[in-house]
Amino acid sequence: MAQVSKILKKTDTKKRLSVPTRFLRSLPPFKLGSHAVKFEATDEKGEAWPFQCSIRKRGQYPKPVLTRGWVAFVKSKKLRVGDKVRFIKRENRATATISYKVRAEKAIKIFGATFGYARI
Repeated sequence: MAQVSKILKKTDTKKRLSVPTRFLRSLPPFKLGSHAVKFEATDEKGEAWPFQCSIRKRGQYPKPVLTRGWVAFVKSKKLRVGDKVRFIKRENRATATISYKVRAEKAIKIFGATFGYARI
């Protein structure tokens, strides 16, 4: 099981989610010549969320970002700067299938300091 989590920044809540390059290893393969791949992740309530991960067409490193579907997810979960999102890849060896989970977590703050995160 592969997992990637990120504490959200302003751009992550308004436009797109920048993810670490290692996130690419968890995604379905990009088609030859393509700079984007679509995948679906299920949230805690079982709702499916379609996302698209894009990479740079040129440059030294790919710099992956989630674009399509991301802002709708943020708005639906009422995510803000400082909240956390987690993507989990699960492989079922018996059926040879791969599934993705997405978890949103709200920052728990007391007097402006974050003390942890609560799943929503």
